[in-house]
Order: sequence, then structure tokens, then C-alpha cells
Amino acid sequence: MVQIENEFGSYGDDKAYLHHLVRIARRHLGDDVILYTTDGGSRENLNKGTIPGDAVFSAVDFSTGDDPWPNFKLQKEFNAPGKSPPLSTEFYTGWLTHWGEHIANTDATVTASYLERILSKNGSAVLYMAHGGTNFGFYSGANTGADETDYKPDLTSYDYDAPIKESGDIDNPKYQALRRVIAKYTAAPLPSVPSNTEKKAYGLIKLQKTKSLFNIVDTTYFDGVTESENPLAMESLGQMFGFMLYVSDYKAKANGSLLFIPKVHDRAQVFISCPSDNYEENPKYVGTVARWSNTSIRLPHTQCTSDSRIYILVENMGRINYGQYIFDKKGILSPVYLDGKPLQKWKMLPIPFHNLNEDQKNNSVISDAYTDLRKSVLIKLKNKRNYHPAPAFYTGHLTVDEVKDTFLSFRGWSKGVAFINGFNLGRFWPSFGPQCNLYVPAPILQEGKNLVVILELEAPNAELFVTSVDHPDFTCGSSANSRVHQI
Repeated sequence: MVQIENEFGSYGDDKAYLHHLVRIARRHLGDDVILYTTDGGSRENLNKGTIPGDAVFSAVDFSTGDDPWPNFKLQKEFNAPGKSPPLSTEFYTGWLTHWGEHIANTDATVTASYLERILSKNGSAVLYMAHGGTNFGFYSGANTGADETDYKPDLTSYDYDAPIKESGDIDNPKYQALRRVIAKYTAAPLPSVPSNTEKKAYGLIKLQKTKSLFNIVDTTYFDGVTESENPLAMESLGQMFGFMLYVSDYKAKANGSLLFIPKVHDRAQVFISCPSDNYEENPKYVGTVARWSNTSIRLPHTQCTSDSRIYILVENMGRINYGQYIFDKKGILSPVYLDGKPLQKWKMLPIPFHNLNEDQKNNSVISDAYTDLRKSVLIKLKNKRNYHPAPAFYTGHLTVDEVKDTFLSFRGWSKGVAFINGFNLGRFWPSFGPQCNLYVPAPILQEGKNLVVILELEAPNAELFVTSVDHPDFTCGSSANSRVHQI
């Protein structure tokens, strides 16, 4: 079976497009394949998302707590007579979690009971998720609420409270409950239950600050800088993930200036400097603008001998992957206003930071930075305790005697991205939560020394360490009772 689109009826209405996908699928797969669509169990969704006739099977999905059989009855209306086996293509075993929320948790007994309602009457179900996973690198998605400013980025972990956990563990009540139900309605005996994957806590990893991001990124030197009168979206410069640095000069006023960015996707840190006065000094942090809270920022008077310079580091925190705002461009998507007037003449530098060990053909920042960080892992910067909120790299070694799965705990850190041996583990944001630890599968590691590189966007752990532990942890963050947006 091969699925055509996914819940298209929830946000699209284009039969020509669906038929086009069917023709592509048939051309590549032939006729000996069942093609199908899946849509939420409402008449409107099915009207828009299904393909009339009997060439493409129409399946449904719905909330786990819903009565399945009214949905299957509706499904029948969108299939040829006698060709509508009841199929839930997304039986939700748990749920995803966004940053700032409590970790999702669904009851094992209740979940299993709703699966039995389907199987007991000869219905079928696809478990979503059977196995939780990880949004390594920058591959996490996002959702929205009432409008596109109500932006809800997903965690790095996609454990999903699934019966098979992010790390592959199955010794839990939900796995056992679902297995018991499946065993009742399966003719063949089930295979034996494997053991949990072995994990190891390697302990404390001491880190040192080795480079400021602004030491690495020099917009006057590196290839890849684009100049434009107005800010351009990431996609306009051929970048899909990571960060974009926007730089412009302005004349400072004695009483300061007011910065306003109407539309930024998704989170921007703002810095200012006097470029002609002191090339050694890093730009000064002045504030953060976020998609969900794009308030104005007061830029203080800089007392520069000439023009002042503004740096805006924009993070793509994950594209919206469901609903009407699915076309989700990233970067600065509007003019930048200074005291009510558009600021022009911008330089833009893509900073993808996907995997540090990959050849970055279009961006020498990455390859140069990784080479430099490996060489400078033992270098101590001057004034290393002066940690105003500024993006910087921290490096150290994880020593491994026996290669096993592990987790890195980021308690005490703020927000950033972590790499081991050049592999991008994903985002950490323990100050917002709930995820404290990042999963590190054994194949990423090697016996002996493993290079740990952390890009901390704000302030690091005061003692400059992370810890290798043998368990996940979703108890970080400041939201006690409900999701509260923070920047």
C-alpha cells in the first residue's frame, strides 16, 4: 500500500493535484500496488481529500477516544461498494509535545481498549506511533493555534509516549497492554519480546568556551554573503534549515532607537556594535524578538565614532506541517523598522549548521568553523566567565570505553544546538522545557574520545559541563500548569 498525500482534505481542495500524484505513483510503482488516501473522519475532509472511484482506496483517521465505527460507516460512502475494509490509518498511541508544554502522556489501558474496539469487529489499525523517534538536526516540525503567530514548535524528542520508546525500550505498560489486545485477534503466535536496549551513563563532560559565533562569522570575509535593500527570506537564499544572520548599519541617536520587526520566523536575537571602533569586541545583545511575541526593542545609544551596526540572528525552529499555514517561510519576512522608518541595505549570511562534519559546498562558515573548533578544543578564551547572552561554541570530549546508547543532560544551559562527532543531535531548550536530555544512539559514538560541540545561543551552564546519563528526562522548564510563550 502506498499513500497519496496526507490528510489533504484538512487544508486543500484540488482534485487535479491528487490525480497528478496518482499518475506519478502508477508510473513508478505499476498496478500491483494499492494506492490510498487518509483523511480525518469528517464529511468535509473526505470530500476534499479523497479520489472518487475505486482506483484509490479511501481510509480515515480520528482521535483515539472517538467511537471508531461511525467513522468507518462514513468511510464506506467514499469507497466503491464492497471495497471499504474499515481502516484507521493513524491510531494514536500517544501524542506529540511542543516546547513549553508538559510531556504528553496517555493512559495505557484506555489506549488498548480503543484498539480492541476496532480489532474486535474485524477492523484494522495502523499504530501512530508504534515506535517513538527523534527529530535529529533541525527536522522537528511545528503546529499553530488560532493563527500563524500562535506558533508551537515540536521538541527534539518524538518519543510520543509510544509503546516502543524513542530509544527502543518496550518494558512499559502501554507496550504490554497493546500486545495483549493484538494477541487476542491475531491467528499466528506473536514473537517473543526482546529486551530493552542497553544504555550507559558516561558521566561528566567538561567543556570550554572556544569561539564566539561572531568570531567565526565575518560578513566581510566569508563567501555566501548576499546584499539586498531589504531583508530576504531564508528560502530566497537557498537555505532550508538552521540560522540566518542579517546585518545592517544605522546612525545611532543620543536617546536610543526603537526597533520593530512585524514578521520574523521564528526567533531573532538582536545585537549591536561599533564596527569601526574595536574589531576585537563582540556585538552586544539587546533583546529577542519572537514570532509569538514580536514586541519592539529599545536600542541603546552606542557612542560609536561612526555608524552603528545591527546583527539579527534568526533561528528557524521548525516548519509548520499541518493546516492552512503549511507554507511556512523562514527568516525576516517584513521590513525592519527603526523609529518607524524601514532600515535598508542588508547583508545576509546563511548559517545552516546541519551536520558539522559534512561538506558544506555553499557555505564556508561551516567547514571552516568545524576545523577550527577541533583545533581549538583546548584553547581558553580571555574573560571566559563574562557570559552575557551571546551565541558561542563550547567544546569538550566524551570518553567512551564501551559503545552504548546514552543521553546528554543539558540542565543549567539555556538554548542551542548540540553535536557529537559532527552529528547534529538537535535543539536543547531546558530553560523552557520540558525536554532536558538529548538522545545519543550508539552508532554516533566511537570507542575513545568523542568530540562534543555545543552552540549555546544565550548563557551556558555556570560550571561548563554536560552530563552523559542513561535515561530520558522531561521535567525541565518553567511552565507549571499551562503552556506559556517565552522568548
